[in-house]
Amino acid sequence: MIKLFRALPKTEEARIIGKQVLRSSTSVAANYRAVCRARSKAEFIAKIGIVVEEADETVYWLETIIEAHILDNEISKLLLKEANEILAIMASSQLTAKNNRQ
Repeated sequence: MIKLFRALPKTEEARIIGKQVLRSSTSVAANYRAVCRARSKAEFIAKIGIVVEEADETVYWLETIIEAHILDNEISKLLLKEANEILAIMASSQLTAKNNRQ
């Protein structure tokens, strides 16, 4: 995602949206790291919820970058596909954790 950010054109809209996608995507990784260190099921569920929110936001910003033709290339489409896969995995983990919290 850092390389994607660096590859964006130097326009105002690309700069603003680029910062958003960079922030949300790096937040996914940082918060997932916190999930792995959760001290309880409740903390795990709360923290994985943040990961799901940030992954969904990352998908949104990547879609915006592609749909606005800010960067509409194979790499951006592959990153979008991967972001959707991460979102699906994290959302599934969140649902499983909620269902197994007893």
